[in-house]
Parts: sequence; C-alpha cells; structure tokens
Amino acid sequence: MNDGKELINKHRYFLKDTKRKSINFAYTDQNKGIAPPPIEKPYSVDASRIKLSKIDSLKEKYNIKLTEAIWRRESRRQYSKKPINLEELSFLLWATQGIRYISGPNAFRNVPSAGCRHALETYLAIFNVEDVNPGIYRYLPLSHEIIFEKDEENLKENIIRGTMGQRFAGSGALTFIWAAIPYRMEWRYGLASYKEIALDAGHVCQNLYLASEAIGAGTCAIAAYDQEYMDQLLNLDGEDEFVIYIAPVGKLE
Repeated sequence: MNDGKELINKHRYFLKDTKRKSINFAYTDQNKGIAPPPIEKPYSVDASRIKLSKIDSLKEKYNIKLTEAIWRRESRRQYSKKPINLEELSFLLWATQGIRYISGPNAFRNVPSAGCRHALETYLAIFNVEDVNPGIYRYLPLSHEIIFEKDEENLKENIIRGTMGQRFAGSGALTFIWAAIPYRMEWRYGLASYKEIALDAGHVCQNLYLASEAIGAGTCAIAAYDQEYMDQLLNLDGEDEFVIYIAPVGKLE
C-alpha cells in the first residue's frame, strides 16, 4: 500500500511546479549561449508540398461567434462521409499552429506556449480531404503548407490500431497527430519543460475544437494510444520526437 502511495506521489509531482525551485537556469542551453533549435522541423527541398489557402481570405468566411463556438463545443465521435476541403484544412491548421509573426528565435502563433517555444509538430493522417491524396503529411507553419511524409497502406485501420481500437479515430476526414520535440522547450527551461509541453498540447487541441465548430465539423481529443506503434507509424525516433496527442476531425451531418 505504501509503495502505491509513493508511486502516486511521484507521478503527481509532474503536475507541480516545485521542481523550478531546484533548477539552476543559468545552465540551460539558452543561457549557455547555444543557438536555439529551429522553429520548424527541417525537410527535404525535393519533398512534395501543397500550398494552403491564404488566411486573409478565410477570416470572414469562418467568422462564427465565439459564444456560439464555445456553447456548441463538445467531443464528437461520429462523423459523416463528407470530405473536408483544402480551404477548411487551411483554417484548422492556421487556428491551431498558425504563425502571426516572427521575432528573433520566437514564432508568435495563434496558441500560447511557455516562453514562446512551441515544442509541437503537427502531423496529419489524411483520409478524405479534397484535392489531397490519402497519406501522412506534416504542417509547415513557416510557409503555411503541408508536406507529404509517406504513403501508408490501411491507414485508417492503422490509426485505429494505434489508438487502441478507438474506431472513431479513423472514421473522420483526417486525424491530427501532434508530436513533441522536447528540446525546443528544454533549450530554455531544462527539467522544468515537461509540464509546459503538456499544457501547450491542451491549448492547441482546444483551438481545434473551436475551429472545427466554425467549419461544421467535430473532433475528439485522444490521449490513450500505443506510444511505440504511433511513433513508428510516423517514423519518429521516440526519444527526441514522439507523439503526444491525437484528434480526428470529420464533418457533421
């Protein structure tokens, strides 16, 4: 019984900010003068990329009242077979990780992040998006594009398997998969980084909930998944980058 209590207390410690009192921030890589990691994960210039819609043209189109979006917001697990179009996908990506402006090593986005570090990369398992072939893609926030990552046979079933049999995870038009690159946060905060990364993921997904309502779609956050399987599916090393959160999106009837 005591062992169980000790284990509970150890894991509860993750939620506390007590650790900050014992960290000497003078020894973080930022304060050592080491250059910050890139804002965006590098990619091959030869990779296939798809330009997304300019956001200025979307602001009025998806100008839903905030109170209405909050009132309607709920976790939705049933979706129609209607596709999402590229314009709608552009809006969802802008709402969740879009960049407003860049200042030095910081990219100020539409979601908050501790120290403006934004340790997340957005991957997409695309099933039914107009003018986009099915497959796994990644969002490039600096250029507002998506980049093709890989083909995947039985992609829907593999996403369902990776989410431990949650069938709705593969029943929408696409599934958002956020991966953490911890060093982006560690560079500034060292051992105080991990709670902040988890909080940042929550900020991003809440914006997806509200933005989905604006396009007549729904989503449902997923935190229960097979870590190793999902990392492998996205070709992530599981150490310096790994899946942290998942959310399918589909049009509503």
